[in-house]
Amino acid sequence: KYPIDKLEKIADVISSLPKDKKFIRKIERLIESRKTMFDEDKLDWAMGEHLAYGTLLEEGYDVRISGQDVERGTFSHRHAVVKVEDSEEEIILHNKISDKQGEFHIYNSLLSEYGVVGFDYGYAMASPNTLTIWEAQFGDFSNGAQIMIDQYISAAEDKWDLQNGLVMLLPHGYEGQGAEHSSARMERYLQLCAKDNMFVADCTTPANLFHLLRRQMKVNYRKPLIIFTPKSLLRHPKVVSTKEEFSNGGFQMIIDDATAEIKKIKTLVFVTGKFYYDLLEKKEQLKRKDVALIRVEQLFPLPVKILQSIIKKYKNADDLVWAQEEPKNMGAYSHILLHFDEAKHFRICSRKIYATPASGSPTRFKLRHDAVIDSVFEKKSNN
Repeated sequence: KYPIDKLEKIADVISSLPKDKKFIRKIERLIESRKTMFDEDKLDWAMGEHLAYGTLLEEGYDVRISGQDVERGTFSHRHAVVKVEDSEEEIILHNKISDKQGEFHIYNSLLSEYGVVGFDYGYAMASPNTLTIWEAQFGDFSNGAQIMIDQYISAAEDKWDLQNGLVMLLPHGYEGQGAEHSSARMERYLQLCAKDNMFVADCTTPANLFHLLRRQMKVNYRKPLIIFTPKSLLRHPKVVSTKEEFSNGGFQMIIDDATAEIKKIKTLVFVTGKFYYDLLEKKEQLKRKDVALIRVEQLFPLPVKILQSIIKKYKNADDLVWAQEEPKNMGAYSHILLHFDEAKHFRICSRKIYATPASGSPTRFKLRHDAVIDSVFEKKSNN
């Protein structure tokens, strides 16, 4: 638990610019909007991040973030560093939370993922009580750091008994931006998963991200954490959480379908990340009350017992589906097959097997994407 009154104090600090300095009006409105959304109880993805960092700082942990354009955020959601208009002075509001807080460091880094991820891995090892994060501009930029991922991040604990809590934020989601701007190559990380060597997550709500980042510091051990983060969801009207969801509870490895009438469910769909919202939109459009959408928020370690209990709960469902926007040979499908025996009986809804993550043509992208969504709902409703 984290008290709402403390969350409010942090929200006040990160939404209040110094009155004696001049800022670009657009930036002023953006920073002020943080308090508005807190008061309206609709906190977006950026606030999920900001409050996770703020609460950890308030508790005495340090936070360090590096990567391409992380100060502003590649998709302009973070704005952790604000510049005074006439002097270029940099203001970091997260360092103004309290007198005894930890230190917040955030740096735009060069386009050398191998060097930067290697440095951050070493930093996380030397400073285990710092939430150390590297963010890729787009998820597959981590390709440049593949040696670090293969030799250290995934394998160091097994090889040398070295624990490390480095967090990698990898923007992932199919939105018609082409092969290089769609996939964080989820399948590569999942193939490296074994013996609880790291956490891999694909969150769909700001509150779940908040609890996941906090969990990274609150546990009494360190494991690398790979998070596939959104792009379009950063401003999606349905991707919001309440103050209560931040204050109470914890990280949800699986999110059940709260709207489902259990006895009516014939098709049970398991999905992860942003694709959930694509399917939700279609489900609402078709008014399909016989379909339940189950979100797998933690991909590794895969919460097998919870998945089994979900299947048991929806006993009238005779159509079990794994749905993903990635091609069949990519994404999480092969991982689910490896770690969840019941998945052998799932109907797979995905793109076909392809050599590239996505099409370079927006028109072809939309045709393929819509075809996957349609295939999820192809079993006709009896209603």
